[in-house]
Amino acid sequence: IQAGRGVVGVVDRGHELFEQQVLQLGMLFDQAHDLPRVGLVGLAHLDDAKKYQSLRDVMETLNAPDLAAVFEDLPQEKMPVLFRLMPKDLAAEVFAELTADTQEALIQGLSDRELKLVIDELFVDDAVDIVEEMPANVVRRILAQADPETRTSINELLQYPENSAGSMMTTEYVTLRPNMSVGESILRIRRTGVDKETIYTCYVTDNRTLLGLVTVKDLLLAEDDETPIRDMMQAHVISVTTQTDQEEVAHMFAKYNFLALPVVDNENRMVGIVTFDDAMDVMEEEATEDIEIMAGMSPSEKNYRRATTLDLFKQRIPWLLLLMVSATFTGMIITSFENALAAQVALTAFIPMLMDTGGNSGSQSSVTVIRALSLGELEFRDLPLVIWKEIRTAVCCGTVLAAVCFVKILLVDKLLMGNTDITVMVALVVCLTLVVTVFLAKTVGCILPMVAKRLGFDPAVMASPFITTIVDALSLLVYFGIAKLLLGV
Repeated sequence: IQAGRGVVGVVDRGHELFEQQVLQLGMLFDQAHDLPRVGLVGLAHLDDAKKYQSLRDVMETLNAPDLAAVFEDLPQEKMPVLFRLMPKDLAAEVFAELTADTQEALIQGLSDRELKLVIDELFVDDAVDIVEEMPANVVRRILAQADPETRTSINELLQYPENSAGSMMTTEYVTLRPNMSVGESILRIRRTGVDKETIYTCYVTDNRTLLGLVTVKDLLLAEDDETPIRDMMQAHVISVTTQTDQEEVAHMFAKYNFLALPVVDNENRMVGIVTFDDAMDVMEEEATEDIEIMAGMSPSEKNYRRATTLDLFKQRIPWLLLLMVSATFTGMIITSFENALAAQVALTAFIPMLMDTGGNSGSQSSVTVIRALSLGELEFRDLPLVIWKEIRTAVCCGTVLAAVCFVKILLVDKLLMGNTDITVMVALVVCLTLVVTVFLAKTVGCILPMVAKRLGFDPAVMASPFITTIVDALSLLVYFGIAKLLLGV
């Protein structure tokens, strides 16, 4: 059955019930374009009907990420059956796309021989990722089934620091010698490229020293097959070392639009490459981590569907406790000005508005600066420029907010709501506080992330919850200070 231009199922005319199911799935796919869900229902029915050849046919029409999404929702007892029906190269791709929990469940249902076939088909960097996520007993089983060369490569990559270029690279890449001709190079790619993660970019080395690179496009379009590689290679190659942070590696992919990036040691000897798909995974991982920290949560490696209530509790409670304790300073400030509030009760009504506006203003600045730091647009030396820009923005925002607030207080709070305690001086105190609060919030919001970055901390730590707590305390101090000065309370 076909929905649009995509095949979503195979109908066995001898099985009327399943034929109806597939027709329904086609309609569902046309409406929702939900291929994983279609695959899940269709594959489950084929498995129940023991239509294994149809199962194989259906799975061969799906991409590895879509099949992985199907496996994530399958009962554990069905996984090995469907997995065995896939060609071994597709099975390895699907296995690499699965979450750690699903990989572990699937490994438990595979024999040692089947596990060995999967490990042999995996690229080394994918095998390393799997080993890092698995429990010790599963790791021992994986390494026992890997061939000696693969086991050695896995152990070497595991020695590099976490979140470094060395830990995310693969050692499977194409190398050429500078004295090779174009024809010899193409022949070498044909012979060795089948087991390489990418063959489009080939690296020219001499005793492992990186000299340059050529692309398959360069080789195919060369006018003479006898042209030496040294005469056509790009000699100035951008590379990273094994110790380079993975976030910096990802930024280089975004900046230069690389398909692969060479990784060298301190002596410029080629040790591996990072491919764009791994860089995209890092970008997603870093963005997720920043969002979680900025929202006041500890980073988690589990997605929401897989996280248990206990996981969410442990992820959130430390920050909630910290912010709750820090908020006691706000309460102490209010308590210390009880007499002022008693003398001018109208001031109390505007405290939430001032604190919320200050927190929102600080969050705007901090998020903007954190994003710029993450993209490499700002350095610590840019701090004076950032402060000056935020000050001017704060003056503009504060002036407009104060003007609107002044009119709102006199028209709504005083006239419409009939609050006789509100006077022009009270409105002036609130509006002046608003201007100063916005000024302080935006200044603090831009400074703290840059200072955190300078000290080696994640700037996202200084995001909304933390800055809001600081700004709340500052806004109250300013509020009561101006009230004391102008109202004499």
